[in-house]
Amino acid sequence: MDQNKIPQATAKRLPLYYRFLNNLNQQGKKRVSSKELSEAVKVDSATIRRDFSYFGALGKKGYGYNVEYLLGFFRKTLDQDETTEVALIGVGNLGTAFLHYNFMKNNNIQIQLAFDADPEKVGTDIGDVPIYHIDELEEKLNGIKVAILTIPAHETDRVTDRLVEQGIDGILNFTPARITVPNHIRVHHIDLAVELQALVYFLKHYPLQVDQADK
Repeated sequence: MDQNKIPQATAKRLPLYYRFLNNLNQQGKKRVSSKELSEAVKVDSATIRRDFSYFGALGKKGYGYNVEYLLGFFRKTLDQDETTEVALIGVGNLGTAFLHYNFMKNNNIQIQLAFDADPEKVGTDIGDVPIYHIDELEEKLNGIKVAILTIPAHETDRVTDRLVEQGIDGILNFTPARITVPNHIRVHHIDLAVELQALVYFLKHYPLQVDQADK
């Protein structure tokens, strides 16, 4: 299977499917239909079947999908057997929340260390994650390839340049700044203010159709 032929929209949905299947497996459920998956992850059945079709025959008509098999397949596809170490840059309110959470439902993704400039935070641990001074970035990063940015926007370019010099491969950017990196580095921008504005706009101009049976 050539992963490069999988549409990016499908690839983004794979972790969503994996999380739900993992929950089903923990509940002891043996099989699941595309309709059940659709209702749980809020993706229509046709899209789910199309997504799964890129990976071959994962289910049987009239039976649905074997939860244990599907979970194992997506675990391998998503490299769930390998741990990805992550660095957090910026231990403000959002960064602190990340440290307390630390992707507890995804044991293959773990924040290993964090950086900040606040002397009151440097040298402490939050959620068992050590916090170092931002000046120690080059010394402590130690080959970590993924970073989360939760820093003030005006610091983003400077910190990003330092991360690039250290060989970072991926950045999850929670700042409003749009950063420029070499082509081999992947950046995902998540601007919470923009997402909230979009939600409000859609609420006003694209109201959801309520099924009369639900009233």
